[in-house]
Amino acid sequence: MTPRRATVADVHAIAAAMPHVKRVEGPKGNPIYQVGGKSFVFFRTPQPDAVDPETGERYPDVIMIWVESESDKLALVQDPSSPFFTTDRFDGHLSVLVRGSEIGAISRTELTELIQDAWLSRASARRAERWLAEHGG
Repeated sequence: MTPRRATVADVHAIAAAMPHVKRVEGPKGNPIYQVGGKSFVFFRTPQPDAVDPETGERYPDVIMIWVESESDKLALVQDPSSPFFTTDRFDGHLSVLVRGSEIGAISRTELTELIQDAWLSRASARRAERWLAEHGG
């Protein structure tokens, strides 16, 4: 059986289902998911660092997802089959970018793991330990 492909709706559902999450609106109404006041999934507005190489148009659907370490980031962005990318603007920032229109390149299971890891990287140690204990991690 082929695993179900991820969707942008899944990003919202998975992020919102994590404990102690607050969804806030960015200055242009873009959704941002936070735990303890720290963002872990951020729907970006079109920015000059993420553009279509053929048209120069800014991508309107970039999602930023935090990662635990630089090695995790590199594993995602250096895999040629991965939809994840980064830009010079995010050098040294523990996050990856993905276009909503390309999120279906991964399974919902992979997306769930990525967002759970993003949440764990930003949650307090106490919350993270509790969640891991409850989920066998």
